[in-house]
Amino acid sequence: MTTTDYDDFANAYSAENESGLFNAYYERPAMLRLAGNVSGRRILDVGCGSGPLSAALRAKGAVVTGFDVSAAMVDLARRRLGEDADLHVADLRTPLPFADAEFDDVVASLVLHYLEDWSGPLAELRRVLKPGGRLMLSVNHPAAYAIEYRNYFAVTKYSEEYILDGQAVWLTFWHRPLHAMADAFAAAGFRIATISEPPPSPDTPAELLPPDLDSGSFMCFLFFVLESV
Repeated sequence: MTTTDYDDFANAYSAENESGLFNAYYERPAMLRLAGNVSGRRILDVGCGSGPLSAALRAKGAVVTGFDVSAAMVDLARRRLGEDADLHVADLRTPLPFADAEFDDVVASLVLHYLEDWSGPLAELRRVLKPGGRLMLSVNHPAAYAIEYRNYFAVTKYSEEYILDGQAVWLTFWHRPLHAMADAFAAAGFRIATISEPPPSPDTPAELLPPDLDSGSFMCFLFFVLESV
């Protein structure tokens, strides 16, 4: 498998996202903690999927715009957020349909690790951010990749099979070592303000955790808060 097309399994992914460990009890709560008080802030949700993070940010008082490369995902997000929601089908690898300095914050949950080249996408996200704005993002943890594949330093393409709501799907990613991520951030004009390796949410049902791990030794994603400089 060489590509990941969420149009083919949008409903299955959305269902898994609602209550699964990795999204509902790990990635999304961590992203919301990093975002903090967002009341009144204009936020761009990159790769918004079916809209759960957009909905949570909106509930906290943010003014949210979202986009995804998958039209099927955007349709699901519109059902969740309403017909008047500011949602777009757009590709982060191409120029985005937003004005310069339009947003206070950008969130990109589990998006960048699908891309081989980060330079253009990060430049676009910096363009649409106000000076001093925040880019909050999560990616597959590079150390977790190294544990599985014994290869840390090379930027490497790989595919894995997942079962999403009973449906077998293949997801294709690009592994990057931490230094390559940091170099890409700096080249695009961002400063790393926070690096976070959180445990799952305290309210995670015990049966969702891997049987050989407790919450204190769980590692899957790596989180950053970047500031536009």
